Amino acid sequence: MRTAYLGLGSNLGDRWAHLRAAVAGLEEAEGVRVATCSPVYETEAHTTDPGEEQPPFLNVVLEVEVACSPKQLLRIAKRLEREEGRTESAERWAPRPLDVDLLVVADETHQSDTLTLPHPRLADRRFVLRPWADLAPDVRVPPPFDATVQDLLAACPDSTTIERRDGSLRPASSSSWTDCPE
Repeated sequence: MRTAYLGLGSNLGDRWAHLRAAVAGLEEAEGVRVATCSPVYETEAHTTDPGEEQPPFLNVVLEVEVACSPKQLLRIAKRLEREEGRTESAERWAPRPLDVDLLVVADETHQSDTLTLPHPRLADRRFVLRPWADLAPDVRVPPPFDATVQDLLAACPDSTTIERRDGSLRPASSSSWTDCPE
């Protein structure tokens, strides 16, 4: 088993339900065990047009243990997104019920048309780094970043508003999580 970190976000429909469904789906996936989660944060949506308004996102980072390959984990993530109603849009930063990003998988690096590890834009996203720093500030992100999550957060150029929200994503059936804030 290797440790991976996933970023989850939702800004359409019942955001909490979409995030909980994703966590439950990961718990049920073969070769994946959810170990813990960060606190949930609400953030304004990134948009392609500064005048565009979208509902805010709920964002969380999960630590998962995986026995599957990064490509298999990506297929699981894409399936979960589809199950929650996400459709592929040509528009970048379109609103969506669920977004699942693979941030890192152990110390692996990978570059293909469908998957880049570590996630190429993670250092520019406060909505990823803030919850991840709450969860695992000393995790070292592999090259090209080669820095800890906390160091990346301190240098992050993203100035969007981010606020911690109360609530839990812990599935009722899971007693194995070691540290999931309520």
